[in-house]
Amino acid sequence: MPRILQSRSGEDFRVGPHSSRIAADLALLGSASGAEREVAVTVREAGDAFIVQATIRPPVSLRTAWDVLIDFDHMVGIVSNLTASKVVSRNGNILIVQQEGIARFGIFSYPFTAEREIRMEPQRRIVAKNLSGTLKRMESELRLVPTGAEGIRIEYRAEFAFDSIIAGLFGVSFLHHEVEEQFLSIVAEMKRREGQAAADPLQAKQ
Repeated sequence: MPRILQSRSGEDFRVGPHSSRIAADLALLGSASGAEREVAVTVREAGDAFIVQATIRPPVSLRTAWDVLIDFDHMVGIVSNLTASKVVSRNGNILIVQQEGIARFGIFSYPFTAEREIRMEPQRRIVAKNLSGTLKRMESELRLVPTGAEGIRIEYRAEFAFDSIIAGLFGVSFLHHEVEEQFLSIVAEMKRREGQAAADPLQAKQ
């Protein structure tokens, strides 16, 4: 039986059972679209390469976000597809980082190695490029953008080039899955450390 509701203007209107269901669905959609996702990733093909863009909105301070992003020596405990990660050379804000891991997507697994040059502008920007490893080519830029009230937004852009066999097997879906999963893990670690700092402010200042 349809229900009679009253609008704010005082006019009566009828709502049937199907209308109620639609209204509830629309309300859920509205709340989902109103809340910004913490990690949003897009991937597209460009010749022999793939262009990845991501926007990350971690609910943490700039300092916490930066500390996690450059913690390469402990990245194995943060990103699940890494089996080794270490800084092998440091010259001011320029690092050489070696990493190994296994990327998995569905029934496929993809062992990888990488030696990368990392250039840092503290708490502002990280630029990385592959020096050697499994990938044919990889270059990336990550920017940290303050958004007011101590909030931040992270903008990430990268270009990946695989050999043709790997590109054919995995492609856009694989990269989207890997990048999204990695940033979700990184955001989780940022939130963990932020919570830890809030619980023990003295330790956070050390």
